[in-house]
Amino acid sequence: MIVRLLLPALVASALVATSALAQDLGIRVGEKAPLAALETLEGKPANLSTYIGKQPVLLQFWATWCSNCKALEPAMKAAQAKYRGKVSFVGVAVSFNQSPQRVKLYAKKHGMTHAVLYDRTGDASEAYDVPATSYIVVIDRKGTVVYTGVGGKQDIDKAIRKAL
Repeated sequence: MIVRLLLPALVASALVATSALAQDLGIRVGEKAPLAALETLEGKPANLSTYIGKQPVLLQFWATWCSNCKALEPAMKAAQAKYRGKVSFVGVAVSFNQSPQRVKLYAKKHGMTHAVLYDRTGDASEAYDVPATSYIVVIDRKGTVVYTGVGGKQDIDKAIRKAL
């Protein structure tokens, strides 16, 4: 599982280091969003079903060590402020080379106010066929994927508007 997640992440990150794109990697636009099992940063069970199908959702598959994820932070914070109460933002921390404690410390230090869940088993990453960290999936209120993208310069606002 680690090799399956890491190798494509490194290749995709190298190919799209700073470009913003919707691509043919990962879950396809138009598919129903999977309801994957995760856990909270305190180790309690969590599931994406808590968010999907109620209002639009933006999922970001990320890691504390991901430079593209860091590049997305300002756009993510701006979108959260603009769409507060209208869109659920969920950070899905991949488990490769990081622990829930490390993720928790990073989230606190960087002022992350959205939900942050931990993908210890890789179930969510596998369900969404995540090609790399910095992978964004936007889901409309019906539970349909309307956008996917990877890289540090994605147009988060434009992606969210597709779900509204």
